[in-house]
Amino acid sequence: MNTENFRKMFYPDVCDDEWNNWKWQLKNKIQSTDQLSRFLSLTQDEIKGLSLKNKNLPVSITPYYLSIINPEDIDDAIRKCTIPRPEEAFATEGEAIDPLSEEKYSPVHGIVHRYPDRVLFLVTTTCSVYCRYCTRSRIVGEDVHINDTESWEKCISYIQSRPEIRDVLISGGDPLTMSDEKIEWLLSRLRKIEHVEMIRIGTKVPVTLPQRITPELTAIIRKYHPVWMSIHFTHPHEITPETQKACTMLADAGIPLGSQTVLLKDINDNSETLKQLYHKLLKIRVKPYYLYQCDPIEGSVHFRTSIEKGLEIIQNLRGYTSGYAVPNYVIDAPKGGGKIVISPDNIVQKSDNKVYLRNFKNEIYEYPNNPGSPCTDCVQEYANAL
Repeated sequence: MNTENFRKMFYPDVCDDEWNNWKWQLKNKIQSTDQLSRFLSLTQDEIKGLSLKNKNLPVSITPYYLSIINPEDIDDAIRKCTIPRPEEAFATEGEAIDPLSEEKYSPVHGIVHRYPDRVLFLVTTTCSVYCRYCTRSRIVGEDVHINDTESWEKCISYIQSRPEIRDVLISGGDPLTMSDEKIEWLLSRLRKIEHVEMIRIGTKVPVTLPQRITPELTAIIRKYHPVWMSIHFTHPHEITPETQKACTMLADAGIPLGSQTVLLKDINDNSETLKQLYHKLLKIRVKPYYLYQCDPIEGSVHFRTSIEKGLEIIQNLRGYTSGYAVPNYVIDAPKGGGKIVISPDNIVQKSDNKVYLRNFKNEIYEYPNNPGSPCTDCVQEYANAL
């Protein structure tokens, strides 16, 4: 089903102006089992996943993003990324609620300062869609007081006090779910800091809520160049006319665009799927930048591939497509080691279920190389109890 047919079937009384209004899309997010059941024939595993009593991460899907799911395919990539399953309830060895130790490297609430010359500035806990493998499931969807001016002022004061900080990545949550006024406030304040050379925005909005990319928003961003944008793409099905239009508007505003894709088991973990995605991205002026090994967040083992699978995919891309279409394959090392580009030189040692990696400081970090699923009997026992 395409978006047009989806609208005719489920939103026949919604006019174009409403459907194409990003605020209408956010207001009408699908967030419950009853709502989802209106659009999809949910499987028993999905119903059980939606019923998890200890689920930290809320469910939220915009009507637009739901419209690109194939309702006849229970293995649809977008469906598997957005609807919870019982496996989320189980933590396996090496997983953590804060696997990257962001809290440890947070000198001020809302700032993560892990690298010498750059910081991560978490400005909101809200997203338009919550990906089930989210690294920040501990905070997104919750009111943890980072999306208010008082908190932002403390973060900006920290950045001002550290002349070594030349690069600020605005993330969250998704900063583009905020109003134009808040986005301009942040950009204008950061641009006044002399030692901040570049500002980056991390977002999935052009994919999940492309209606948000408006002439007014792009006009605001271009006032504060250089501003770069990292967009989270997962699968070639996400490259729709709406997403193409959004990325074209951003690129035409002089915003360099890069993609960040998480490698996900049985969703995009083959070279043909990723090659198709990367070719489509280059056509809309988005450079494939990072292919991430999935972070070991609690309850994510069913999403994670082996590192060998990621290396195999990169090997199958090199020489078989344009160099621009080959991203860096990286692991964000658990416990705060930072991003490590995966190559044989950075793999120090391997065991049956662990890989030891060398980071930019020549320090060694451990990553759980145990893809698969939690104990099948445990999942079934828990699911039956729901």
